[in-house]
Amino acid sequence: MALEFLRVTPVLRIFDEHKAREFYVDFLGFTIEWEHRFEEGLPLYMYISRRDIALHLSEHHGDACPGAKVFIHMRGIEEYHRELSSKNYKYFRPGIEQAFYGAQCMEVTDPFGNRLSFNEYPPGKNS
Repeated sequence: MALEFLRVTPVLRIFDEHKAREFYVDFLGFTIEWEHRFEEGLPLYMYISRRDIALHLSEHHGDACPGAKVFIHMRGIEEYHRELSSKNYKYFRPGIEQAFYGAQCMEVTDPFGNRLSFNEYPPGKNS
């Protein structure tokens, strides 16, 4: 059988379930696919997605360090920016910048210090 890598799913550390839902679901538009706790009162582990993006969010101490950065390739960054801007999320108002590497970039920081960098390259260029 040939070697094949199917998907990368980053795990991001969160500290507050309510803030995570407010940011990732209400603001960024992700959908909760499933949630897990070993028992009531223990840390949350949650799988969220939006189209082809999959993220795991974890309150578990050993799963990830806060302050990670996830680089996301996309198309339609201006449309997504308009969508986010229309929500008037009081904690973050991202802008689009021209990055030194040739992409339009919109970076958002979650309430736990993790950064999601949404990037759209011009047609024919994708690094």
